[in-house]
Amino acid sequence: MSSSTVITNIATLVTNDPSLGDGSPLGLVQDAAVVIDGDRVAWTGEASKAPATDNRVDAGGRTVLPGFVDSHSHLVFAGDRTQEFNARMSGRSYTAGGIRTTVAATRAASDAELEANLTHYLAEALRQGTTTFETKSGYGLTVEDEARALRLAARHTDEVTYLGAHIVPPDHADDPAAYVALVTGEMLDACAPHARWIDVFCEKGAFDGDQARAILTAGRAKGLHPRIHANQLSYGPGVQLAVELDAASADHCTHLTDDDVDALANGSTVATLLPGAEFSTRAKWPDARRLLDAGVTVALSTDCNPGSSFTSSVPFCIALAVRDMRMTPDEAVWSATAGGAAALRRTDIGHLTPGARADLTLLDAPSHVHLAYRPGVPLVSGVWRGGVRVV
Repeated sequence: MSSSTVITNIATLVTNDPSLGDGSPLGLVQDAAVVIDGDRVAWTGEASKAPATDNRVDAGGRTVLPGFVDSHSHLVFAGDRTQEFNARMSGRSYTAGGIRTTVAATRAASDAELEANLTHYLAEALRQGTTTFETKSGYGLTVEDEARALRLAARHTDEVTYLGAHIVPPDHADDPAAYVALVTGEMLDACAPHARWIDVFCEKGAFDGDQARAILTAGRAKGLHPRIHANQLSYGPGVQLAVELDAASADHCTHLTDDDVDALANGSTVATLLPGAEFSTRAKWPDARRLLDAGVTVALSTDCNPGSSFTSSVPFCIALAVRDMRMTPDEAVWSATAGGAAALRRTDIGHLTPGARADLTLLDAPSHVHLAYRPGVPLVSGVWRGGVRVV
């Protein structure tokens, strides 16, 4: 028998159900309570109307919101790129090979080292309120190394993405076509059993539109659903390709034409914005306001990786999105919860209504707005995942 628990005395409850509370997209309920039964939300509403339960938790006049859904990360890696970051931030040129540096370190690491690294960053993210995360391969770039990355990741999340097409590795530099053949052939066969998604870095210097289409189409034929790194560093075909192939998400979306925005507004592909990358590279910010005003569904994620966005903190990304991408605090919180769920095509997470997974984050603040209002402050004081308090 599962036992039921009421979390009561919640100052502000973010449900992400506009039929509840104030009728906004966040469905804010004041003086609220949530009832958890087993691993699910059983009831949501005003505290005075909460049903009887076996257990009671007093939220102490604080905020409860859905656990963050981090729909884009690269956590299976070894090594460190401190020197590269230090050089970039110190105005010195740095040519040590970026992703290739991490590939070399990852290939050289043992399974135990890679998994220890992965679980370290997952625990770090959990302490900051992330209850669901997606993670990718992409630092192995051989059949064996890509397959083991996905095998390790699949022990810790259902949202595993095959990214053999991250870059063309140095050993295929003279014959990119042969690498695309490997990614869509033997490597795909080895990786598909461990993954749900397939991704490609569609960008100058990585994979062009035709290569990206071939890779994503091959993955789809093996039962993997597409997502795509699109339009991060320059204008390109990535966003249009994402919409054409019904990709769940087009990620980065920094350089967009009006046609790109229209395509996203008229399709089911989510635009996932990753402000940690712009912060860490001093690049141009994505224009979230333009996307939101056009009616595009926007997700907000960390892009946690050792090169261009080494943060696991969704609250930090919310603060950046509000300050530098022209999102309102409400929009940023929605995008980091319900938006992330949409980017993973999940209906069981990202909201707190009966039947949803009981993934909740308790903030040491009276309002969700404090996530942007108090940047850098560790506000997460409790996390429940699948109905179990884990932080």
